[in-house]
Amino acid sequence: MSINIIYDEFISHGMPQRTNRRRILKSTGALALGGTIAGCLGEEPDDDVQTYTVGHGEYEQEVSSADFPDELFIYAVQTGWSNWDAVMEAFEDEYGIPLHDDQRTSGEALSNIRANANNQTHSAYNGFYPVGLEAWEDGFTTDYKPAGWDQVPDEFKTDDGHVTATRQMTVAINYRRDVYEERGLDEPETWEDLKHPDIAQDMAINVPGAGAGLNAMLSINHAYGGDLDDLDPLFEYLEEIADHGAEHRRNLDRQFTAGEISTYAEFDFGGLSTKYNDDDIAEEDVGVMIPTGPDGGEGAVAAPYGYALLEGAPNPDTAKLFMDFVLSPDVQQLFFDGFVRPIRADELDAPDEFPPQEQYSAASFEIDQIELLEKQEDIVSEIIDQSPLPGVEA
Repeated sequence: MSINIIYDEFISHGMPQRTNRRRILKSTGALALGGTIAGCLGEEPDDDVQTYTVGHGEYEQEVSSADFPDELFIYAVQTGWSNWDAVMEAFEDEYGIPLHDDQRTSGEALSNIRANANNQTHSAYNGFYPVGLEAWEDGFTTDYKPAGWDQVPDEFKTDDGHVTATRQMTVAINYRRDVYEERGLDEPETWEDLKHPDIAQDMAINVPGAGAGLNAMLSINHAYGGDLDDLDPLFEYLEEIADHGAEHRRNLDRQFTAGEISTYAEFDFGGLSTKYNDDDIAEEDVGVMIPTGPDGGEGAVAAPYGYALLEGAPNPDTAKLFMDFVLSPDVQQLFFDGFVRPIRADELDAPDEFPPQEQYSAASFEIDQIELLEKQEDIVSEIIDQSPLPGVEA
């Protein structure tokens, strides 16, 4: 099973488009970018052609608006996911370059990159970071360090500048506050709390072939002392909650709002989008928390997303301009506004809607993405073979 198949379900990016209560596309955000980004990238000359300085360190260069395409193609930059709507709008407002609305998964992007190895159609890959690493490993990427590259944590970029993370999503537990209140349950804080029979009876974890499901289970495994070579703590945990009725399921957000399940593991983006953007459930009825281990230790994987410039792809200079733009503080803030934690989050103020920073600090941890890439297929197969929860192969 290849990584592009493993992540197709989640990276479809998974969350259905909803009617927004909270207006994610902010025209004011686009206006605010004008002075900051243009000021950083270059001065406007007297004629119609403008030049912009892009790149970090040895990768710094000038790009010219004379070379801009009519439309820029970047894999999986799409409306309805990760607040790309706002980023796409801001980029076009700033540079006059529309971005193609690329409605495909990370796995589909990698398949397309492979199919067009000798004639790439898109300038850059964007999507789940491990899939970008696979494209790098297969020789489809080229090196480029965008402005701000030095502010990205070392574990979320390759040293050679081929793959750089731009944002991340952290495993969270979503729960029905109204149901917990009816059952006389305390709101959960740890994975241990979810073993309670009145919680586990209608609790769900996504399947291991989905990114959210796999990372939830790796979070549990880590919380109870396991690692990528030892999944026994995970299986012991699943045995306990299986005895009370927990299951593997897909499409968890819909079942959650319909009242079929009261608790499920998902990335924070999914729970926060349900809480603030879904008219099928009251905002106050949804709780989102970043779970710790049984003794308050790390219990939530922070899973990165990022991009990579493609070898031999069209419009590389314009793609570099876009990559710099995405990593700039103002655009990083746009991710925050759409419930997506930017990779430069430590430099910014998180919106009040997010769980407290203390939860992230206490619970979140990173997995070595190179090691995960090497071992993921075996891990998924082992979970499918040994998970006691019904629905594991769904």
